[in-house]
Amino acid sequence: MEKVNINGIQIAYARQGSGTPLVLVHGYPLDHTIWAEILPMLKNDFDLILPDLRGFGQSEVVESQYKIVDMAADIAGLLDKLGVENTAIAGHSMGGYVALAFANAYPKRVAGLGLVASQAPADPPERKQGRYEAAEEIMKTGVRPVADGMSGKLTSDERVQAYVRGLIAKQHPAGLAGALKAMAERNDSTSILSSFQFPVVVIHGEADELIPVQRAQEIKAAIPQATLMELSGVGHMPMMENTQATATTLKNLL
Repeated sequence: MEKVNINGIQIAYARQGSGTPLVLVHGYPLDHTIWAEILPMLKNDFDLILPDLRGFGQSEVVESQYKIVDMAADIAGLLDKLGVENTAIAGHSMGGYVALAFANAYPKRVAGLGLVASQAPADPPERKQGRYEAAEEIMKTGVRPVADGMSGKLTSDERVQAYVRGLIAKQHPAGLAGALKAMAERNDSTSILSSFQFPVVVIHGEADELIPVQRAQEIKAAIPQATLMELSGVGHMPMMENTQATATTLKNLL
């Protein structure tokens, strides 16, 4: 991976392929490697840019509180460093929140938007409070309880469970805590959906335990021209659970 200084933070990223630029943004509490299995299916069509969000993977951990819009600004800064003006951007779960924030803040830079196991609304009060409590607990007990408790909620696929459990265990507690607080304070993106004039694809597992498939259907209702792919038997990790269907649907961003 390469590292560049963006907004005073060391941001790590990988890049491969050629064609239309496509930023793939990972979800919580993971890193860019969740996309590894899908890359061979996309690299002939896309210039793939895969950042580790601040606090995750090989990117720098930020101790001070930040927002989802700050993570979107990191993406914009990375694109500036790479000389990429316009890009498609697809985000998984929390990465979808970042992608929506990017589309809202930098609409002229967006050539297409993909939302994978994500949603548009902000957290309701009880969910917001739960994130703050979880952040506090992580700083006390570390990431291992998250790795053990969350892997089964992400997917019922035992192979994918084993991978994400190990991946979560590698993350930094402050990275997880910071992201939880950022998600808790994120803006509601529902009102901006109808303004999108670029291609939009929505990919969601019908068996997603963390974000119900109804959230994807709401996005489709707000953006009639969007492509919606509902994946039977798939949980919260479509890019690993049904790689082929996810890749094929993302190609609608071309």
